[in-house]
Parts: sequence; structure tokens; C-alpha cells
Amino acid sequence: MDIASLNENFGIPGVLVFEEHGELTRTVITTPSASASIYLQGGHVAEWQPAGTAPVLFTSGNSAYKKGKAIRGGIPVIFPWFGDRHDGQPGPAHGFARTEEWEFGFAALAGDDLHMSLLLTPNETSRKLGFDHFRVVFHLVIGRELHLKLSVVSDAETPLVYEEAFHTYFAVGDVRETSVTGLHNVEYLDKRDGGAQKTQVDDPLVLTRDTDRVYLDTQSTCVIDDKGNKRKIKVAKTNSSTTIVWNPWTELTAKMADMEPGGWEGMICIESANAADASITLAHGEIHHMGCVISVDLD
Repeated sequence: MDIASLNENFGIPGVLVFEEHGELTRTVITTPSASASIYLQGGHVAEWQPAGTAPVLFTSGNSAYKKGKAIRGGIPVIFPWFGDRHDGQPGPAHGFARTEEWEFGFAALAGDDLHMSLLLTPNETSRKLGFDHFRVVFHLVIGRELHLKLSVVSDAETPLVYEEAFHTYFAVGDVRETSVTGLHNVEYLDKRDGGAQKTQVDDPLVLTRDTDRVYLDTQSTCVIDDKGNKRKIKVAKTNSSTTIVWNPWTELTAKMADMEPGGWEGMICIESANAADASITLAHGEIHHMGCVISVDLD
């Protein structure tokens, strides 16, 4: 559907408008309670900013808004595997959902909040990768809180096994002065140490180097104490048993063409997921919902 048709069918004057940005189509949202931008490629939330606050999501200034290229930052939707595909078959890192075009479902204003949905169904890319019998619906509520829900339905006769994540990049004043609570005593896989399993001892967690940790069997809410912006960002989740913490720091950032050199200083990824041993298995006709609610408290 072209821009004109999208605006005619789904646009809301003064609230929601579709436009082109680079090679991609995005919807720009402005309500009394918040502003946001969401790209149809990847169902990707690139910006969310409650009224009266600084931007909550980090998006790299070097992001390429090109077809088939993942956006660096915001909230990439990860499906149907996390990281490298690990069933012996080929496939792009973090699956295909973040670089495929999603269908716009609906949008409606309820009070000061915008409710909307996006839909991903099998296409040529997914079929080539062996995924031909699924439906994914991404439900969002954009307001002073950001509500995310990923619903996956299996239409397959054999079990549908998948991983999923909201790979959320949070904007912070300085990651070295930022702390995270909610992970104390949780076991994690340290991907910077060959996947060694460890226990989170420090509370709160403060990053001091490049970090890539997969926290296991945890449904806990995480709170980011963003001292630089004098606020706390709460990340509450449902039906998610994995939390990932990631920051590339200096050396890895230097290898990333779509990240500005100092970008790592102003971001931290706290990802709500079902990955590793927490992958989801659905029988024919079954549905699974994973949710996340992001909110901001100013100090």
C-alpha cells in the first residue's frame, strides 16, 4: 500500500501520518501524551518520547534507512531466533522479522493514547528459511507509557519452535553513570566470556566494559537509573523468561558502520525476550503473548 493509501485508510489528522524516510515508510505519531515514530519495515519503534521528557529510546545517527537493512536502535522486533540461528540452517542474525515489511493493521485514539497493530505473515523470505505457517501480531499503546505485546499464532501441523525479543535500546545520559536493578542473584550466560554461566552478584548492575549477557529464568521488572537525565526507566514484562543486557563499548562500536563512534556512551539495551532454554513451542492453533510496559519516572 502506498503512502497516499495508508494515510487515507489509517491516518488520523493531527495524530498519525505516514511518510517516507530514506527508502522506508514510517508513521509519525503525536498525541497530547507522547510522540513516536514507527517503521513498517521490521514493525520498528524508532522513537518514543512522553510529553515533557527527553527521548526514551536511542537511535543511532548513522542508521541506514534502507530496504532490507536493520535500523540501529529503537526497538527491533526479534523473531524467530535470537542471535545466530542455531539449528544448523542458514539465516540472518536475529531472524527475519526486523527487516521484513509488516502490514499495518489498525490505529485508534483512546483518550490521549494511540492504540495500533502491525501484522507479519509468511512471505517469500520466511518460506525460504523454513517458516511458512505462522502469524505475528504486534500490538502497541503509545502514551505516557509504552505498551508492547507480541502475539504469535502457529498454523503449522508440526510444532513451531521460535525465540523472540524486544531488542530495546534505551537512551541514557552516560552509560557509565547508569545502573540497573532487578537482576540480583540471576544466572546469566556471559557471551563476552565464551557463554560461561555466571551469577549476577553486583546490585545494582553498572557496566564498565562491553557487555552481552543473557539472563536466564527471570520475569523480574528492571529499573534503569538514568542519572544523566535525572530519571528512572521501568521495564516490566509478562510471559518473558529471558532478559538481555547489551552495550558494545568502544572497541565493538568501532567495527559497526551504523553506530557513531560515541554512540555507546548514550545507550543501554535491556531486552525482554524468550531465548536460549526459554524458546517457545506452539502446537497447531496455539498462541503465545509476550508483553512489555515501559514507563518513566522523573527524579
